[in-house]
Amino acid sequence: MAPLITCTGLSRNFGGEPLFKDIDFQVLEEEQIGLVGPNGAGKTTLLRIVSGLDQADAGERMQRKNLRCAFVPQQDLFDADMSVFAILTQALCLDPAHPICDPVEAEVKARILMGRLGFDDPNRPAGVLSGGWRKRLSIARALVVDPELLLLDEPTNHLDFEGIAWLENLLRQARFAFVCISHDRAFLENVCGRVVELNSRFPKGIFSAAGRYSDFTEKRRDFLDAQAKKQAALSNRVRREVEWLRRGPKARTTKSHSRITEAHKLMAELEAMRGRKAEQGADINFSASGRRTKRLLVGQDLGLSRGGNKLFSGVDLLLRPKLRIGLVGPNGCGKTSLLKLLTGELEADVGQIQRAHDLKCVLFDQAREQLDPEQTLTQALSPDGDMVMYRGDPVHVVTWGKRFGFTPDQLGTPLGRLSGGEQAKVLIAQLMLRPADVLLLDEPTNDLDIPTLELLEESLLSFPGAIVLVTHDRYLMDRVCDVLLGFVSPGQTGIYADLEQILEDRRRLRHQENAGSSPDPKPAGQRSGKGKKLGYLEQKEWAGIEKAIEEAEQVMQKAQARAGDPSIASQAQALHEAFAELKTAEEKVEQLYARWTELDEKLKKLQTE
Repeated sequence: MAPLITCTGLSRNFGGEPLFKDIDFQVLEEEQIGLVGPNGAGKTTLLRIVSGLDQADAGERMQRKNLRCAFVPQQDLFDADMSVFAILTQALCLDPAHPICDPVEAEVKARILMGRLGFDDPNRPAGVLSGGWRKRLSIARALVVDPELLLLDEPTNHLDFEGIAWLENLLRQARFAFVCISHDRAFLENVCGRVVELNSRFPKGIFSAAGRYSDFTEKRRDFLDAQAKKQAALSNRVRREVEWLRRGPKARTTKSHSRITEAHKLMAELEAMRGRKAEQGADINFSASGRRTKRLLVGQDLGLSRGGNKLFSGVDLLLRPKLRIGLVGPNGCGKTSLLKLLTGELEADVGQIQRAHDLKCVLFDQAREQLDPEQTLTQALSPDGDMVMYRGDPVHVVTWGKRFGFTPDQLGTPLGRLSGGEQAKVLIAQLMLRPADVLLLDEPTNDLDIPTLELLEESLLSFPGAIVLVTHDRYLMDRVCDVLLGFVSPGQTGIYADLEQILEDRRRLRHQENAGSSPDPKPAGQRSGKGKKLGYLEQKEWAGIEKAIEEAEQVMQKAQARAGDPSIASQAQALHEAFAELKTAEEKVEQLYARWTELDEKLKKLQTE
């Protein structure tokens, strides 16, 4: 496969310190790359440099001529008053690199894409969309320009399980290349054909392995084991050379002089290896109260509504020590509200909750409202001075900060200037100081890097109290939770063994609801207010025109690539044939779009007569 983008010797500094140095990175046609690394390694910066949005301090970036590249950032920024349809058509008409700039063609393409991605109301303003649908819109805005390379920065943030499954299916079927930053290990396992880690612990600052995420972890472990053995052997060799140097050899012979030079090279190599430290996750260990009560909290027939809409009803819970429950459901179904019922912050509309005497519940809030962005890191970690009390022992704030990967230089930094992952670690540090009977965790994994996620897993598995966990991290949920409470539809919940059972129940209920609502059995092209419809041949043409457009565009893209191939630039006959092929392909696409518009307008006219 030919390269789309090749980057060599990339370096970038931040605040006077190097984020990464002398990095080589390449993306080939149709490659499916996952980009991982610890918080602060520079993954987002590298992705923006690859996209061309940022410049490196040093190094070179080369891309294929006329490459169509789209970038999906972590934060989805839209004009709140613009509709979904307007945002997509604007992306087409304003992109100078894209061949479709005609408003009519842009409208057709936007409507086709909205249908594929599940947007049922094209006129809905972006400002009223949920976080998950805003993420879908951000991805749709990138896809509408038919990218050859799609760059995604944490695309699973804000998506529920069904949204993540939708994105996985989209990427698995993609004919474009993509590079995706993600800490979702199950997502990486399902969609990536190569995983790249950006990390200063590796000799070249980067490590790449072909295969799924599980293959990557095995190859990385083997590499690091080999590095450790190499370092041990090098250390022994350097020790012998240092002993020899201490005897004061005189560099009067060529042999002695050469050995002294080689000894200094070996010492420099060993120092460089020792300087490549392993990633620092947070040393997480939640404090338990030591309570021996068997029934910590009992909830009976709990129900809650908001704004006239029923979130859930009939929820029964019994929390006991060492029980770990996962809450699963779509965005907005009431998972966070249920956690607030358990803490007492909200009152249930129906049902009752019985708590053990002096029950200690500790809540991790996904909105992180407990954090004051103006507060310094020192004040957040140790509000009462330079010391914290952890499990009865005093710990200095510098030592406490290091436990979560913070350096002494960071202690004066306001929380608002910390990354999302660093803020999550601050909140975990605060919660660890509070002895708990019950841990209530609302999306604790957002923004955490993989080393910290692994440490969080171990801490939760060893916690002796009860845990109620809301997370979209399937790997964490599968490993930690004993049972799942599934929100399968408004007002209906149930206890399940695994995620697939919940998703299957949701699909079954939707099917029953659709069957019960007596949907129109005719295809969309045959529905009309007066019963009028397209003719048989036109209806058949309408049903297959979207697929025909997609196939024609693929032919056109291949023709564009051939016409731009440098290897035929000096071959007159081949170049003539390539441009003739491209012209034919472009005319075919244009004809199909024109026919799509014609049939669409005819159908609308029939429906309004």
